[in-house]
Amino acid sequence: MALAAVLTTPAGAAPPAPAPARGGGDGAGSVWSLKETGTDVRLRGLAAVGHRTAWAAGSRGTVLRTTDGGRSWRNVAPPGAAGLELRDVEAFDDRTAVVLAIGEGEASRIFRTADGGATWTESFRNTDPRAFYDCVAFFDRRHGLAMSDPVDGKYRILSTRDGGRTWRTLPGDGMPPAQPGEAGFAASGQCLVTAGSRDVWLATGGGAVARVLHSADRGVTWTAAATPIPGGDPARGVFALAFRDRGRGLAVGGDYRPGLPSPRAAAVTRDAGRTWEPSAAPPPAYRSGVAWLPRFRSAALAVGPTGTDLTLDAGRTWRTVDTGSFDTVDCVPTACWASGEKGRVARLEPPAR
Repeated sequence: MALAAVLTTPAGAAPPAPAPARGGGDGAGSVWSLKETGTDVRLRGLAAVGHRTAWAAGSRGTVLRTTDGGRSWRNVAPPGAAGLELRDVEAFDDRTAVVLAIGEGEASRIFRTADGGATWTESFRNTDPRAFYDCVAFFDRRHGLAMSDPVDGKYRILSTRDGGRTWRTLPGDGMPPAQPGEAGFAASGQCLVTAGSRDVWLATGGGAVARVLHSADRGVTWTAAATPIPGGDPARGVFALAFRDRGRGLAVGGDYRPGLPSPRAAAVTRDAGRTWEPSAAPPPAYRSGVAWLPRFRSAALAVGPTGTDLTLDAGRTWRTVDTGSFDTVDCVPTACWASGEKGRVARLEPPAR
């Protein structure tokens, strides 16, 4: 279990080498320990709070919450949400969370709970049939953004200053034009990510070039940069981002269609996303989620339908360490969680002693 050892090795020590790929995320000879969720829906939204607490969101309006390390889960979904696709969840603790429903027009909604899902408030409902919201992200407990695919040729950004209780549309003057056919991917809740108190990045695909947009002022003004991850097709592009700090970031993606190749499926930046370099040894297939591992400045995980990959050199090279299917991954200082199809949720377990 070399991957779990990376998570629990004391800060400052050299990380262990990754083990070869094995298992299928089933807890037997695997780097992940599956937790029985009692559902078979696809869980593309995930928020790790700690070793004991995590939230997951998915199809059929599902919102799951555990506070005992995954031994038991409760579906705490908003009432009447069964027909919605909940693709992103951002949780601040075991009681407070914001969930995004995706889709055209009024299918795109935002809900907030402050009592562990016992009650929810619908704080935003999209009324523009041209908008399609993909992701939501927070800088802190009060300030956050949500993004929609382009409307009138530009990505649309919502902003909140009160923890998701209310939202307003930001002016589009500082947003560069979208490419023809360009959009975000609501695949893992990681097409919009933050680092620090003001920096935010937006991942794109579908256009001629897969790009990453960056704002250093909480979404008011943006710049766009090309990535080496292939675009040129509605199924290809950057699907997920993760930033260790405002300078160093990772991008993963590829072509989500099963069986099709995904060359150059990962890229790295060291200058806040102004420039991107291809990974020298990228993951071998499409990846939809990525997260930095705690404790080590250069270790991260990428996940997708065909496996989990580990980097120990800040994204320059990746090695497959598990072959189980996951759509998204999220890490906090005390735990890493992953979720995906057929109700799969897993936690990275410490090595046996």
